[in-house]
Amino acid sequence: METRITKLLGSKYPMIQGGMAWIAESTLASAVSNAGAVGLIAGGSAPIDYLREQIRICKEKTQNPFGVNIMLMSPNADDLAQLVIDEKVPIVTTGAGNPGKYMEAWKNAGIKVIPVVPSVALAKRMERSGADALVAEGTESGGHIGMNTTMCLVPQVVDAVDIPVIAAGGIADGRGIAAAFMLGAEGVQLGTRFLATEECQISPKYKELVVKAKDTDNQITGFYSGSPCRGIKTKYTKKLQAMEKAACPPEDFEAMTVGSLRKAVVDGNVDEGSFLCGLIAGMVHDVKPCKEVIDEMWAEAYQLLEKHRAKLVVRCVVRFFGRQIA
Repeated sequence: METRITKLLGSKYPMIQGGMAWIAESTLASAVSNAGAVGLIAGGSAPIDYLREQIRICKEKTQNPFGVNIMLMSPNADDLAQLVIDEKVPIVTTGAGNPGKYMEAWKNAGIKVIPVVPSVALAKRMERSGADALVAEGTESGGHIGMNTTMCLVPQVVDAVDIPVIAAGGIADGRGIAAAFMLGAEGVQLGTRFLATEECQISPKYKELVVKAKDTDNQITGFYSGSPCRGIKTKYTKKLQAMEKAACPPEDFEAMTVGSLRKAVVDGNVDEGSFLCGLIAGMVHDVKPCKEVIDEMWAEAYQLLEKHRAKLVVRCVVRFFGRQIA
């Protein structure tokens, strides 16, 4: 499938793997890129030397395009912004802020810039800043979330900007991809589905929780503090919600959450770990190689989109000849 996204990124499929902090590293990113999509390495607040190493390992493992996700509120954002230039990273996605101050330098370095946006207002601002494309991410996604759903957000963003839009949030199979294209997107971004892949380097317990999750095994924490975050429902998330409802001091809540993602990703600690995960986990039932996941999803999406196209052609022919007979 050729869209403006495949042309922009140089990939086989118009698909990006989400830049999940502590999760998206060189092994996962290179596997996704080798399968024809675009893998991302998560910048987060990781040490620059570590990220440089991950970028170089990814280059060794794949000849295909890959990128780096930069959280603009991270204390090392300036260093990471320079690192992607120094290491000639071809694609950058951004979140939690406006990448405007880095845009000229990135563009001069030939980097394609794709901000993640939760609203139409921010989408317009990012287009004016010089973004090459946008990821419109609905509240169904895992991790830090906005309030608008994918179904509502994507078509509004598509209508508001001229640059191509990538849909994210609640996509885990070919049906989700086809639906995203019907909404006007020209590509998709997935995070949760890649948690349950052989190449994803998270703890076995994390993968087990994703695969066993039902549609209701999801919880939002940080809602009352203004920084909502979606993950798998555990005793830990229930405790966080109880603390919020009891209006606990912000410093106590923060102390409970510091290091919680690492405890989930590395240690599989259910009592203290934050297992970030999207609402779509209830549709993920097995752990497979990235290539198998990606190929299966696109085969299903192609079939559905072709079926829709055929039906559309039939409708047009019927309407045309109906007018002629009338």
